[in-house]
Amino acid sequence: MNAARGKAEWLDAYLAQLATQRKLSPHTLDAYGRDLRALLELSGDTPWAALAHNEVRRYTAKLHAGGLDPRSIARKLSSWRGFFNWLSGETQLDANPVDGIRAPKRAKTLPKALSVDDAVRLVAPAQHQQGAAEPEQLCNRAMFELLYSSGLRVSELTSLDTHYCKAENGRDASLGWLDMASFEVIVTGKGNKMRKVPVGKAALVALTAWLGVRPPAADGSAALFLSTRATRISPRVLQLRLKAHALATDIPANVHPHVLRHSFASHVLQSSGDLRAVQEMLGHSSITSTQVYTALDFQHLAHVYDQAHPRAKVK
Repeated sequence: MNAARGKAEWLDAYLAQLATQRKLSPHTLDAYGRDLRALLELSGDTPWAALAHNEVRRYTAKLHAGGLDPRSIARKLSSWRGFFNWLSGETQLDANPVDGIRAPKRAKTLPKALSVDDAVRLVAPAQHQQGAAEPEQLCNRAMFELLYSSGLRVSELTSLDTHYCKAENGRDASLGWLDMASFEVIVTGKGNKMRKVPVGKAALVALTAWLGVRPPAADGSAALFLSTRATRISPRVLQLRLKAHALATDIPANVHPHVLRHSFASHVLQSSGDLRAVQEMLGHSSITSTQVYTALDFQHLAHVYDQAHPRAKVK
């Protein structure tokens, strides 16, 4: 009992240090406290200095077997590692028993994709709009069409210029730009890798309509998509506009820009079966990043099978 009480006092001292010196918020301190109390319970009467690496590994396995998700286990390990790092400066420790221990791998979640019908309905002109479309509506439609047409990341889309601009007058060269003549966009993706992606006919029509009313950018730049203040559209504003449009269109999903990227990839793969082409268009450096969409494709095929095959379900 004395050993356990001594251990708890060390935890209290560490939490006090986090509160007074690192100025952590009460919410964060509560999270640290829960994680450390879990370690206190798991380790029982074993003194902190005597806690071995294999024991902490066993605790991790026990938490996983108890149904705790890998993300929560990773957070606990981080809290425990920080505590022992601090403790090593306060008392004699041979080593940090948490070093080198990793949480179990997280299950790879499949990206969410809209059905073809919902994706088309989302990016098509709104049926409820009366009269001529406002510039903001034309801008939105061009952005949404392009996201679905070309599978761009939100950062890639918001970085697009109307045309290529070289570095001059204190401005950097374009990271991405629209090439209407070639029916494509050139974008800079992860790792500063540039790629060309085709633009579909519907997106070209929407882009032409937007360019016909696009005002000059407030900063004189060639930013393709602009906010109501004529500044380059931000990823956050794009996210909010797409979410509001999805709600108004009654799309039964939590729609954000990456959903359209996922929808693009899965729909192209369903139609073509060409995994390499999808990899190139998405800008994935490794084919393994793209292979997740084969699982989506299988889900689609499995659904068709369940609905169509007379022996798919036992009557």
